[in-house]
Amino acid sequence: MKIGITCYPTYGGSGVVATELGVELAKKGHEIHFISYAIPFRLHHYMDNIFYHEVETSTYPLFEFPLYSDALAGKMVEVMRYENLDLIHVHYAIPHATSAYMAKQICRQHQDVKIITTLHGTDITLIGLEPSYIHLLKFGIMESDGVTAVSRYLKEKTITNYAIEKEIEVIPNFVDTELYTPKDTPELRCRFAPNGEKVLIHTSNFRTVKRVQDTIKILEIVKKEVPAKLILIGDGPDRTECERLARELGLEKDVIFLGKQDALPQILACADLFLIPSQSESFGLAALEAMAVGLPVISSSVGGLPEVITHNHSGFIAEIGDVKRMAKYTIDLLTNEKKYSIFSDNARATAVEKFSTEKIVPHYESYYEKVLNS
Repeated sequence: MKIGITCYPTYGGSGVVATELGVELAKKGHEIHFISYAIPFRLHHYMDNIFYHEVETSTYPLFEFPLYSDALAGKMVEVMRYENLDLIHVHYAIPHATSAYMAKQICRQHQDVKIITTLHGTDITLIGLEPSYIHLLKFGIMESDGVTAVSRYLKEKTITNYAIEKEIEVIPNFVDTELYTPKDTPELRCRFAPNGEKVLIHTSNFRTVKRVQDTIKILEIVKKEVPAKLILIGDGPDRTECERLARELGLEKDVIFLGKQDALPQILACADLFLIPSQSESFGLAALEAMAVGLPVISSSVGGLPEVITHNHSGFIAEIGDVKRMAKYTIDLLTNEKKYSIFSDNARATAVEKFSTEKIVPHYESYYEKVLNS
């Protein structure tokens, strides 16, 4: 198949999944055309059947705001026509679905390019609910030839929030379990925990909904019983406040801010536990990547997280903001070697058996064929 893929190229789950899906599809022999304003940050592979088409926006003085959705539609038209695409798969509904619809209408006299929209999270639970976007989002979903959601939770939210009367296929996110795999990294671990401390880790975009400060509060409680360090990967609006809190609690030497990192599999592998205390999480890709390297996960009971983490099996789930209980669960695992080993094995097995590339990518291929043949 000749497949166009549009996503946000920056850090974030939707861009990660879109990029890695494209790479895996290319490995299977499909021709992939990425259409975005920048090269997706995880597109490290050179393959002769992967192409990138940059969306350029006009700087004409009359336009106070760049017309990205129109420029995107125009670029989609070019790629649809000249590369003879079979379908275009857009990740994150706003504005990608409506841009794809516009492009399809322009090309409809000459070809029938199918549109598949994948819903990832805040496009449905946050941005799409704003009055300026709610009608556009519903239109984009209804006019797509196929719609997928990354969790059952997100599917139900979409149907409820927007009164959608359309079939939505649930295809969960996936992880490369050969790249994200348990491994010994003694030298790297020694840099973070030179005295043999336990290592907790969290990775996110430091938005308020991620509740990154809770991870620091968890560390404060844990350290009273277990020597520990906390690694924070990522950057965003709440980082400054997190740094302030670490200093206020006297933990500035125990909380390690690494910023954005490409060597995520290696860093995850040198940790013991993953913390994800979010107040909103449509799937929890960061948790899945941690589980793939054998890290049990302590999470909040929100969104799609319970679809990824099984309580008292591959980790523990607590209510939002219940820092004391999350700390209790953390101490329990860090002080019980046998229990920790079982949870670690269960976390890895879940990633391999339910969410591996080999399990999920064929699901997308089958769905593409279903839409093309409908």
